[in-house]
Amino acid sequence: MRHIAVVTTTRADYGIYQSVLAALQAHPSFRVSVIVGGMHLSPEFGNTVQQIELDGYTIAARVELLLSSDTPTGIALSMGMGTMGYAQALARIQPDLLVVLGDRFEMHAAALAALPFRIPVAHIHGGELTFGAMDDALRHSMTKLSHLHFPATAEYARRIIQLGEEPWRVTVSGAPALDQIATLEFLSQVTLTVRCGLPLDPAPLLVTYHPVTLEYDQTPWQTGELLAALHESAYPVIFTLPNADTNGRVIIQLIHEYVREHANAVLVDNLGTPAYFSLLRHVAVMVGNSSSGLIEAPSFRLPVVNIGTRQQGRTRATNVIDVGYTRQEIAHGIRTALTPVFRASLADLVNPYGGGTAADIIVARLADVSIDQRLIEKHFYDQQPLPSGQETG
Repeated sequence: MRHIAVVTTTRADYGIYQSVLAALQAHPSFRVSVIVGGMHLSPEFGNTVQQIELDGYTIAARVELLLSSDTPTGIALSMGMGTMGYAQALARIQPDLLVVLGDRFEMHAAALAALPFRIPVAHIHGGELTFGAMDDALRHSMTKLSHLHFPATAEYARRIIQLGEEPWRVTVSGAPALDQIATLEFLSQVTLTVRCGLPLDPAPLLVTYHPVTLEYDQTPWQTGELLAALHESAYPVIFTLPNADTNGRVIIQLIHEYVREHANAVLVDNLGTPAYFSLLRHVAVMVGNSSSGLIEAPSFRLPVVNIGTRQQGRTRATNVIDVGYTRQEIAHGIRTALTPVFRASLADLVNPYGGGTAADIIVARLADVSIDQRLIEKHFYDQQPLPSGQETG
């Protein structure tokens, strides 16, 4: 059997992986191991490794890499610790192929560790752009470290090829997170109310705000402006935790203060995929800078107020209202998103990230690809030859 190791480091990527993991597990040709690291192993971020265990997956290795510091030094050291931890795990597990997803530093460490082992890497969600985050550089670096690519759109596939990847390595799959929407058994409003600890009538705002890592020195001000706009709206608010990025703990502290001072606000550590998707059916607006607003929210025709530069460059549907960082801009975006006219404009919205067949496409490709020297030995693909006389610069 072909041994596939899948790396998961956050509740977000694990939620995206759900359909892929299930399809791999069910396939007769694969033996699946899950390598767990990063935020999954931190009580501060919900200790979400427990959900992976409850779902019945074999955890082949646990890679502790997050330091208590979220300074630039702390993040850089975590990246180094992650590379060492994944190297030890890969030396022991020896998978035939490694699956990674996205653009986070914890995930990049795994792709880098695989390089000297000559373990081919399959990368999901490459080719995207996020100008406001260091994730942009990490994502493109992971593309160069990977041997198979599963971008969500044709545009992202073209960008991967533009980075010099051979076209035969690239398969447009759509976004795996969307696979579950058609088959998911959604939780009732009553169940969600108990789960969140907040009534869903009136419909609350769902707020996820991550550090903008290329602007981390502005995190206290940016978060303060967001919270001021939420206070002005007077709407109930459900917060989810930010990522473990530079100054992420600043955001968490400010959210805790807001929740203490507002009876109609709660912070939920870990919703899990069924509850999260169910919640998207009941909230009024998503606010913040999460990729979920661009990738998953369109499938629910949910208005999204996207703040700042973190998601700048990503494909978005018309459900997204882009705003700046000031409280006035954010408040105006929320008021616009709440209007019946805007909500009605989304009635026929089509999600640009696919129709829910990503896992089938990904798993079929992983099953039929030959793991040989051709796969491992990468060649740079030049789309056009250099003009005569410019070959040597």
